[in-house]
Amino acid sequence: MTWVKVCGLTNHADVAAAVVAGADAIGFVNVPSSPRYVELADVQDLAREVPVHSILLTLDLEPDQALDAMRTTGVTGIQPYGRRSAEAAAAAVAAGYVVLYPVRAEPGLKLGGVAGIPLLDTPSQTSLGGTGTSFDWALAGELRERFVLAGGLGPANVSAAVHQVKPWGVDASSGLERSPGHKDHGMVAAFIAKAKRT
Repeated sequence: MTWVKVCGLTNHADVAAAVVAGADAIGFVNVPSSPRYVELADVQDLAREVPVHSILLTLDLEPDQALDAMRTTGVTGIQPYGRRSAEAAAAAVAAGYVVLYPVRAEPGLKLGGVAGIPLLDTPSQTSLGGTGTSFDWALAGELRERFVLAGGLGPANVSAAVHQVKPWGVDASSGLERSPGHKDHGMVAAFIAKAKRT
């Protein structure tokens, strides 16, 4: 059964909707430039007593800063971007956290040497993710490693994505929103159901 993460959550109602619908993980964006930005104190509140994995999306954190952020918020994992992301990922893996390591989906894609679980997303010069844009799924067609597929996924295409690409997991954010940072609960439920049914 496909593992599913719902990312970009900003409020208790959306967290509850994702959990009730069967998400395996939820994600919080701690990057101020994002329309889905959540401060660490609010992440701590939102992630408290959540019965699924909670993943903190970060930018340019040193390894010790990343570990401190996870301890402070009580999340169970991290999705690190930017400078020192490889070191932060390695430190998190060593400390026993779940790590989703972002990888740009480009020709010649290789996943060897990645700390944690690779997360394939659409390359962008202006955004870390949540762009609502898919990449050419054929780029992932020859991969044999476990990975999470992201980028432009939603209820309308997740079944096709799981069938064609056969990822270990899928991750969606903007494709499940009624406005940036606010999820459409019906779309969340449909996305999770279709991903797990395929």
